[in-house]
Amino acid sequence: MYIIIWEYFVKPEHLAEFEDIYSQTGAWAELFQKSRGFLKTELLRDDEHLQRYITIDQWVSSQHYEQFLSQWKTEYFALEAHCENLTEKEALLVKGGSVLGET
Repeated sequence: MYIIIWEYFVKPEHLAEFEDIYSQTGAWAELFQKSRGFLKTELLRDDEHLQRYITIDQWVSSQHYEQFLSQWKTEYFALEAHCENLTEKEALLVKGGSVLGET
């Protein structure tokens, strides 16, 4: 399994829109689901810092993720551009991580 984790600090006026777009049924998940190698996405909100979110995207493998990016890069970058104004800051925390203990 291939995992990508992002951290976001969302502008207060865009919390609801951010949650809609980044949720398990949001625009990012809909785009990712165009790839057979996409497994799921999770959106976590920090209870102590309500503007801080974490997303966890799970793919079958890095090859599936790279193939997705190659095939859907126009749509990916268009959605990314649309979402830029929603956050104050974002950071890639993990790219290529895997769940330990899996066989």
